[in-house]
Amino acid sequence: MSTKTKVLVIFAPTASGKTALTRELFSPLGSHFILNAEVISADSQAVYKEMDIGTAKPDADFCRQIPHHLINLLTPDQQFNVSDFVDAADKACQEITSRGHLPVVCGGTGFYIRNFLYGVAPTPVSDEKLRNKLKERIAREGNEVLYEELKTIDPESAAKIHPNDAYRICRALEVFYLTGLKRSSFKPEGGGDLRSKYDFLFIVLEPEREVLYQRIRERVDMMFEAGLEKEVHSLIEKGYTKDNPGLKAIGYSEWFESNNIEEIREAIKHHSCKYAKKQYTYIRDIPGSQIIDFSGREEDYEKIVAVINKWIACTIDTRP
Repeated sequence: MSTKTKVLVIFAPTASGKTALTRELFSPLGSHFILNAEVISADSQAVYKEMDIGTAKPDADFCRQIPHHLINLLTPDQQFNVSDFVDAADKACQEITSRGHLPVVCGGTGFYIRNFLYGVAPTPVSDEKLRNKLKERIAREGNEVLYEELKTIDPESAAKIHPNDAYRICRALEVFYLTGLKRSSFKPEGGGDLRSKYDFLFIVLEPEREVLYQRIRERVDMMFEAGLEKEVHSLIEKGYTKDNPGLKAIGYSEWFESNNIEEIREAIKHHSCKYAKKQYTYIRDIPGSQIIDFSGREEDYEKIVAVINKWIACTIDTRP
């Protein structure tokens, strides 16, 4: 019997049906319930408090059915990076396993998931003086100038960073100016292999692209109906700004670009669809991945249940 910790990893972009899937498989109320599990959110914005509607967080009732981790940890002005995520996810996996439950890392932030599977590449410790200089340049010259600089120095890293992601632009430039090496040249702890301490099952939900985009557009409309505008204004009234890490997220940043509600709505839809497409680039070519065309049909659930049951191989109790 393997001594490795079993971890189920599910990549699922927004509106792809991951909440319905986890409810069906891991809630005792689900009709396809197979085992006790706890979900570790791989959503870079779910860590922030008071950002519930725009991040489509699971509600309290769902969290009572299935415990969730790495949500509501920080205020929107605090930074949370991929190293923080991997460290916290590792700790959660240990705790969940100790309870006899299955850790399920599930979300749509492909960058987080890839680094959890492979490990975070060791890079130099941040140099405060250099970091402050880069921040000053961002404030003075704008994200675009430094992003173009990064594209010249390290196009591979730049391709994986959003042009508005000032934190990661600065970090990639900082690594280069400290070492003379590209950020992309630093290899993860496994040297290119999946981390050996885990026995991973990696499932990728891949709905038909236009179906996914339509679901995303409908999800955005539901967010507006649920009070997204009120949520954003409440955050702004509390002193949070467009420069805070949390409010740079899709669904929040757009409110600082226009005063027209319909323009904001359409911008969120456009950015969300574009983001969903981009996230797949982070999880391509991962060995052993199970890519499933998931549309919420009965046969989709049955296929996933069969894949998980085969992987579990009776090493975890499947009933309470």
